[in-house]
Amino acid sequence: MKKLSAACIILGISLFVGGCSNDHADDHIISLQDKISDAADSVSAQQETRNSSQDDRVYMDELSGSLQNFDGSHLTISSNGETYTFDVSQTRLECKYGIVLSDNVSIIYEGQLSGTDISTIAPIKVTDQYHNETPLEDRTLKGKIKRLTANALVMVTEKGNTVTFPVTGVKQYYKKGIKAGRWVYVHFRGKFIGSSQIDTKQYDGSFTKVISVSDVDPMKVPEPTPTPSPEPKKKEQHLRARIVSVSTNTITVVPQTANTELNVPVSSVPVYFKGGIAPGAYVNITYTGNFNGESTSGMKIRGVTGEDPDTLSVRNISSTVTGTILGTTANTVLIQTYDGVKILCDRENAQDLSTSGMEEGADLRVTFNPAKSRTSNIYSCIKFEDP
Repeated sequence: MKKLSAACIILGISLFVGGCSNDHADDHIISLQDKISDAADSVSAQQETRNSSQDDRVYMDELSGSLQNFDGSHLTISSNGETYTFDVSQTRLECKYGIVLSDNVSIIYEGQLSGTDISTIAPIKVTDQYHNETPLEDRTLKGKIKRLTANALVMVTEKGNTVTFPVTGVKQYYKKGIKAGRWVYVHFRGKFIGSSQIDTKQYDGSFTKVISVSDVDPMKVPEPTPTPSPEPKKKEQHLRARIVSVSTNTITVVPQTANTELNVPVSSVPVYFKGGIAPGAYVNITYTGNFNGESTSGMKIRGVTGEDPDTLSVRNISSTVTGTILGTTANTVLIQTYDGVKILCDRENAQDLSTSGMEEGADLRVTFNPAKSRTSNIYSCIKFEDP
């Protein structure tokens, strides 16, 4: 079209200079033809630059859906009746409430999605769904304790289903003590892992967010110093000790005043852990009688209370969890604990003293902050080490 317009201009000019000599007219026409050719080349170059710029443009979009599964490096969502599984090993997880199954999340990605083909896109980060920052509804499940460890609570519900919950760093209060067969209430958010069901009676709650566990509902923890009784009582004493492990009705500790392990029975005494029963954390054992420095014989245990993580400085936090690395993302590492649950750890601001390079299958010990891990199941971590 532009060349046609230029030709018309040339024709008009040639007619205009018709009164001049042929030599002068030819010179004018040649000069104009050269300028038009230069202009056409310039327009062509601009079009090529524009096309090149469009080719280099980065397209960004998001896909929202319900979180279905996560294995540490791959994340699956359901959106508009379709299922998508993304490789998120180089992706940031920035969900305010963590990776909780059934929660609505958004995958922010580069590229252009065509149908269900995700090979043309690269996920950048996973976030809470836009305009949906409300946490999932709290749920309550009642059941009998089958087994309790530092990281896992296995319970049998009223319907006879067996459910395993992660309780690392979770607030727990057992007014009557920790004992197999005792009824407890678990407050949590999210749903169980459907694909990992052993059968219709067993469920894995690894990617739920457990808020609290207690044998009374609602949980009401008594004041640390009860009202004195008018009746004479034996003088209570206190022993500070570091947690080694927990096995349903017994907590194994090492007292600060002795270099020996004590098995403290807790099946019939009040037990309260504001920051969970994490190995490395400290407890205060209330007792009457005498401690001989080697065993609990001669001691009458009255109660066990864990330390309050809200009052501790970062350098005094010693709660740990140990497991095997299942996978990593740009800012997290997922570990499988020895007692059968999955724990997702934020590794962005943690000191890494481990030697594995976060390789899948390596063992890892994590020091985490219970006080900053209450609303999300992505644990706020302080340090990584070899076990």
